[in-house]
Amino acid sequence: MSLAIKRIAVVSCIVGGLLQGEATFAQTVGLVQVPVDNTSIFTLQGENSSVSAQKLTDRYYTNGLHFGYQSAQDTYSGLSKLSNGLWGNGHVRLSVNITQQIYTPADTGVSNPPLKDRPYAGVLLGTISAVQDSARARSSVGLQFGVVGSSALGETVQNGFHDLIGQTGNRGWHTQLHDEPVFAVQAARVWRLPTGSLLGFDTDILPGVATTLGNLKVNLEAGMNIRLGQGLQSDYGAPRINALGGGDAFRRNSGLGWYVFAGAGGQAVAHDITLDGNSFKTSRSVGLNQFVGQFDAGLAILAFGTRLSYTQVIQTQDFRHQKGGPHEFGSLALSVRF
Repeated sequence: MSLAIKRIAVVSCIVGGLLQGEATFAQTVGLVQVPVDNTSIFTLQGENSSVSAQKLTDRYYTNGLHFGYQSAQDTYSGLSKLSNGLWGNGHVRLSVNITQQIYTPADTGVSNPPLKDRPYAGVLLGTISAVQDSARARSSVGLQFGVVGSSALGETVQNGFHDLIGQTGNRGWHTQLHDEPVFAVQAARVWRLPTGSLLGFDTDILPGVATTLGNLKVNLEAGMNIRLGQGLQSDYGAPRINALGGGDAFRRNSGLGWYVFAGAGGQAVAHDITLDGNSFKTSRSVGLNQFVGQFDAGLAILAFGTRLSYTQVIQTQDFRHQKGGPHEFGSLALSVRF
């Protein structure tokens, strides 16, 4: 327990300094304003490990589902004041979403998985955030709350889908983590830096940082994507579920917008309840790797008030004794303006 507390303290100090420095810089230099976007946005997203060059089976981070709503900008004056006080001047949206993520061991055909394999776990979360856009960056801060365990309905969703398509259900769900309330504070910033053109198309880079602090997870993440296409000013990259990405919001293009992208990043992890196990009850657990790397690539198309994106993610091992090399999964998201 003392080691976990030390990890949390170190990450908290780093994140606190990062956010304080960002706020001071933004307030000092000021930011050029961009036009207000008066349209709300709905997003449906799924992530799944079956989209992989590896064996097509449930393993590790198996499935993620996300439904999100983002309001028109500057709809809630109190929220805008709070966000602008933290990040400097910008236009602010209220973001509300529900996500579910499912984790399994590599061998889902046995009723008693090896103790050194990742525990079965479902996580169901609600998130409320303030998402601010300025001329050069997208920043967000929010609160997550939910549950890990059987009440997260991981077994219901996974084995219910298997029944629907005529496959055998995963047999080890009775060993999943116990029910436990979870919460976390999240903060992130992604910069958009134009870099000219290549082959007649626009290019930019999107460096970003993000953190999560709570009994759900404690980590610090950084990464960068490079994009090529047209209409790059419409967003800050493709979205991801509970990970560093461009977010759900995007602006309408005057015509067809599109881009391809590739990038890399990493995270320092002090705590992850899906690996460390329950906080107050004895449960299965494995030793987490404190540093995890990632590579991603994909494409996005923006037209007629919609954005469709796909991201292929390759992630290094996030726990000790993990088998099969880097873990892969695909992320498909559809966002629509209303």
